[in-house]
Amino acid sequence: MRNLRLIIEYDGTNYAGWQIQKGQRLNTIQETVGKALQKILQEYVKVIGSGRTDAGVHALAQVANFKTKSKLPLANIQKALNSLLPEDISIKGISEVREDFHSSYSAKSKIYRYLIFNNRLKSAFFNKYTLRVPYKLNLRLMRQEAGVLLGSHDFRSFCASGSDAKTTVRTIKKLSINTIRYMLYANPRLACFRQAGGRGRRYPLIIIDIQADGFLYNMARNIVGSLIETGLGRLEQGAMKKILLAKDRRLAGPTAPARGLFLIKVNY
Repeated sequence: MRNLRLIIEYDGTNYAGWQIQKGQRLNTIQETVGKALQKILQEYVKVIGSGRTDAGVHALAQVANFKTKSKLPLANIQKALNSLLPEDISIKGISEVREDFHSSYSAKSKIYRYLIFNNRLKSAFFNKYTLRVPYKLNLRLMRQEAGVLLGSHDFRSFCASGSDAKTTVRTIKKLSINTIRYMLYANPRLACFRQAGGRGRRYPLIIIDIQADGFLYNMARNIVGSLIETGLGRLEQGAMKKILLAKDRRLAGPTAPARGLFLIKVNY
């Protein structure tokens, strides 16, 4: 029996998240990949993901593993998978791992990235994968409040109802807020996004990266929503510490939309 690991990239727009939901006929990444594998390998396989991603959330490097009796070469399996899977799911890598490797239990930490398009005008190019905030954000205060979340805390205030987690204590190892300005060049020979420089229309992007040993249900999106409220002046300085200590979801900011969230990396 071989244990194979997949690195999966997907656009979550048209899916009800990663995980198959029993009793509901919903389109999920796990089911889509599993059905393709079963067609290729001609056997039942259970695809295990590193963790759930909510409906509409994307991934650049979701990790999954499955066990198979098949002796097909790895390159053949990857090629066959990519030919069967829809355009919004891509298998970026495949490898054979130890028998005891488990995509979820073996994970040491995960990195999520949230993209904010900070502009008063909407963009036809960024709308699908960012949250547009049309008002100026106080990034200095956002960074200051974000620092409070570093380390081990009870993140109950940032956990949505319906979570089945045994504990709401998690450790945030890194939380950064950076800005990048991109330009879209009209010249067909330069028809791509590049970091701003020279003439052209600038697109301001705010990138929030969160690395933690684990994430509660909607935790990343609730943190982002609270930081945005801070940047807009709707949450006062020092609010993040009060929210943490209160362990009350009602005090935190709204849940940021799923379309701006990406699973960037799973560390083992």
